[in-house]
Amino acid sequence: MTISETRQADVVQLSVEGRVDTNTSPQLQKSILQAFQKGNKVVLDLEKVDYVSSSGLRALLIGQKTANSKGGSMKLVHVCSAVMKVFDMTGFSKMLTIE
Repeated sequence: MTISETRQADVVQLSVEGRVDTNTSPQLQKSILQAFQKGNKVVLDLEKVDYVSSSGLRALLIGQKTANSKGGSMKLVHVCSAVMKVFDMTGFSKMLTIE
């Protein structure tokens, strides 16, 4: 998995590529938490992510809780249908902001 970061004002966008699983989710979690240290709004571009495991869901949940505690926001964009199906089945589509 690779994560690239771009910034515009207080918005930090993380473009994620690859599988988010047990091996890579700590990297995603760390990147999300670091992004919130740089800005109040985080956008995760998941266009090139085709798999998210339960540990990946946990990393996203921690990101959402961090956004809530800081009065910021975390938004997921370009979510593929396979990943969206996981979000729907687990109820994460109701907890996360997905566009």
